[in-house]
Amino acid sequence: MRKMVKIPRILKINSVKGLTVSVVFNNGESRVIDLANALRKEGKQSNAAILLDPKEFKKVKLANNTLSWNNAGEAIIFKGKEKKVPYQIGADVLYKMSKPDKQAESLLIGQLVRAMREELKMTQESLAQKSGTTRNYISRIENDKSGIELSTLQKIVETGLGKRLEVTIR
Repeated sequence: MRKMVKIPRILKINSVKGLTVSVVFNNGESRVIDLANALRKEGKQSNAAILLDPKEFKKVKLANNTLSWNNAGEAIIFKGKEKKVPYQIGADVLYKMSKPDKQAESLLIGQLVRAMREELKMTQESLAQKSGTTRNYISRIENDKSGIELSTLQKIVETGLGKRLEVTIR
């Protein structure tokens, strides 16, 4: 029986800055891909050189769950006819080249908890005691080393910090 290989797919482009793209993969991860070096290497041999210009690079689109640039395509002969195809980089290659997008992943929750705790002149230990968690857990949250369930965040914010938690989706 053949082994099934799961290939990551890109679901959404979060942002494009310079030659860097932040995307969301189908496993829920937000990842950042810096394509500067890859484009410099490949650009010498293909139509990808145009993408070294950030204005042209920003024209990236999501097509068939991969990144695609129509402005850097090339012409191929298909069934006797010339057809223009966009420049694409497969999602599996992009996943390997990428690293986690810390800003998108953490949603800055850890930074918000730390800022509020420090504003209230509380130690991690005192916040942990008030909210029924441990100092180690508070530290992991503040340093984005641990995920947090919404109910636990509510307990830390409302019981530990004495504030009201509001969640907004825009």
